[in-house]
Amino acid sequence: MNFIKLDWDTPPQIHALMSTRLGGVSQPPYDTFNLAEHVGDKPEYVAQNRRLLRAHLPSEPLWLKQIHSSIVSIPTLRTNQPNLPIVADAIVTTKSDEVLVIMTADCLPVLFAANDGSVIGAAHAGWRGLSSGVLENTVDAMLSLSPHLSSTELLAYMGPAIGPSIYEVGEDVFETFQESSIKPNENDFVAIPNKNGKYLVNLYSLAKARLKLMGINRVDGGGSCTYLDQDRFFSYRRDGTTGRFACFIWIEK
Repeated sequence: MNFIKLDWDTPPQIHALMSTRLGGVSQPPYDTFNLAEHVGDKPEYVAQNRRLLRAHLPSEPLWLKQIHSSIVSIPTLRTNQPNLPIVADAIVTTKSDEVLVIMTADCLPVLFAANDGSVIGAAHAGWRGLSSGVLENTVDAMLSLSPHLSSTELLAYMGPAIGPSIYEVGEDVFETFQESSIKPNENDFVAIPNKNGKYLVNLYSLAKARLKLMGINRVDGGGSCTYLDQDRFFSYRRDGTTGRFACFIWIEK
């Protein structure tokens, strides 16, 4: 397997890791380290990839059923409903060795950690999640778990997503952000010449602006494009039928 250890200045008890598409057993077009069960890959290949992954983590990750929402999974709900799928697009915890995970193949994964290491979070932030407040909801959930903190004491890391030179969207996406409570910056949407109603959108900039408004100024990452980096990352926009890579975060016991 080919993992990337994130270059992120977190407290020593916080660990963050990112998988790539390399080192697994899945066959094309899911080659090779696909971690998603819902994309059409053979279940036995996904299971084997997850077994390979498990050797690098302190516990089985808390896999989410991601639906492009702004729902955050909190520990009490998971404890009260231990046998139900976790339907959410963000997750938070204060528990040691509880591995949070976000799977993506173009959408923006955002990891969070407190500067004292007391609480962590992870969010799946495509344009729907960003516009509906998934980052804000994640931060609120983290602060409810660690009320001694303020948002200025949180750190964020933006993982690989489809980049601003590639990510083309329509008028509906542009209008959604224009009508949201947090207006995009002038250069977040760039009109494409000769393509009426089409824009190139910068997910990284949209997310960073929202984090800054919440008082989170220590934001790392945000430099990789899933579409362009075909060797390392899956991209739904590039390939259509494809796998998913993942970002993981946990608090070491």
